[in-house]
Amino acid sequence: WLKPFSLKSRAPLREQSLPPPLRAAPTRVRSCRPMAPRLASAFAVGVVSAVVEATLPFGHPRPEGGYPEREGFTLWLVEEFDAPLDLDSDPIWTWSDGGLFEGQVRFAKEGISFEDGTMRIVASSDPQPGSCSAAEPGIVMEKALRSGELRTRHNMFRYGYYEARMKAPSIQPGDPNINGNYVSTMFVYRDSKVRHWREIDIEVTGNTPNSVTMNVLNADYTLMWNPSIQATKEFHASGKNVRSEFSTFAFEWLPSGITWYLDGNVIGQHPADSSLKVPDLSTKIIMNLWIFSDLWDFGGREGFNNRYPMHSEYDWFRFYRWDGDTSYPCNDASTSCLTEDDQFWSKNNPCDGIPQSGAPCETVCNQDAPKEARMFYP
Repeated sequence: WLKPFSLKSRAPLREQSLPPPLRAAPTRVRSCRPMAPRLASAFAVGVVSAVVEATLPFGHPRPEGGYPEREGFTLWLVEEFDAPLDLDSDPIWTWSDGGLFEGQVRFAKEGISFEDGTMRIVASSDPQPGSCSAAEPGIVMEKALRSGELRTRHNMFRYGYYEARMKAPSIQPGDPNINGNYVSTMFVYRDSKVRHWREIDIEVTGNTPNSVTMNVLNADYTLMWNPSIQATKEFHASGKNVRSEFSTFAFEWLPSGITWYLDGNVIGQHPADSSLKVPDLSTKIIMNLWIFSDLWDFGGREGFNNRYPMHSEYDWFRFYRWDGDTSYPCNDASTSCLTEDDQFWSKNNPCDGIPQSGAPCETVCNQDAPKEARMFYP
């Protein structure tokens, strides 16, 4: 297991409930005379579709719009990060209290900040006590560092085009060429992997200023990583430094395969006829920053160069839903289309309001005091 670990070599478990009401743009529907029940039903469906189309994209897009169109896709979610997100009340996004077994960081809401029109995920020398985690769930042991993980509340995203404009951390202030250790990400991941481990990654790592790792994971009822559940590709962008400038990282996920992009250019593919199947279940969208253990087995061998705090930056994020997927996301961005399996053990943090029965420990939402862990054995 000391192989370069997959981004999510965790032992999660989760479950959930309905989010707060979503923002909806005002939409007027003209009154019309009574009609036959069958026509009325068809009309109602049309009205719902019209309301959804009028509302898109969800999230926090620019008021003036003007986003690029993609043939066969519909822009569904946009985050410009021009203003801070309330990660306790936002209907789509929240924070994680997890931490990877093989990592040095514990994720916390305080590891995510919004400033100068960007989102920053900050890894800092702020030791975190061991305690029960909602996102794992289970006990996360004491960690030497704190960082952040932004994630969607629910497993409701599947086929589409995912892209983020981001800048990787500098290992030391003022010199983006010094190598160290970090894993800066944008990916999709299904909570909880205890049933179905599904994952598609973009990982920018600290070993060189231009390295990108692309992963696919697909397994059922597997708690620990093994080579058979993962396919990995690596790319080095000649002449580019992803720490000194923003770059646009993207992947297109379709039943026919997965294609990764850097600044609009194809850098990797995973076709449907690969030995590892293309994931086919709904997922969460996640962005995080973490540091490998002091073995430095993944993310860069020169972790001794790390200086904290260090941070990754996200200028914006966009998700274009594939028009051929009529199941996910739910049309109104609620949980109405999610199955019991989609909602199994998918809690994110103690304060997200998502119930999680049968987990190995309980978390308590107390924003003003340290988290407590209460072990019990169901």
